[in-house]
Amino acid sequence: MALPKIGNLAPAFTLFDQNGNKISLREYRDKKNVLVYFYPKALTPGCTVQACGLRDASKELAKAKTVVLGISPDPVKKLASFTAKHDLNFTLLSDEDHKVAEKYGVWGLKKFMGKEYMGVNRMSFIIGKDGRLKHIMEKVKTKTHHDDVLEIINSL
Repeated sequence: MALPKIGNLAPAFTLFDQNGNKISLREYRDKKNVLVYFYPKALTPGCTVQACGLRDASKELAKAKTVVLGISPDPVKKLASFTAKHDLNFTLLSDEDHKVAEKYGVWGLKKFMGKEYMGVNRMSFIIGKDGRLKHIMEKVKTKTHHDDVLEIINSL
């Protein structure tokens, strides 16, 4: 799958959040920067470290006028559990049919313990207030993701 191009409008989407509400990327246009981060599976160690880092950086992200949207193929109910268990303070979105992941080029072949399967490759996309893609983070380190995002946003 090809990644969207920097400078183009970010691929549009509307998905259900952890509370069952419909959320559209378009809602943030002309209001906030958006970090759209794709993660493989809620309640797993790496995804939890990444989410908790973003949770703990919420004040800095708010100062940078940036909203966080985490997207995974998990069902809404699992996202609600993830949010409650780790007191997450941002929006998680359910992409069970992985159509949004495909639009963003993050759905692909993965390998784990000698097995190959299709899944979400961990990546992040920074979208400006104008709705255009500003930066793609192809190599995401779960422990420093929040700091890396803030550094990129503050440099734009």
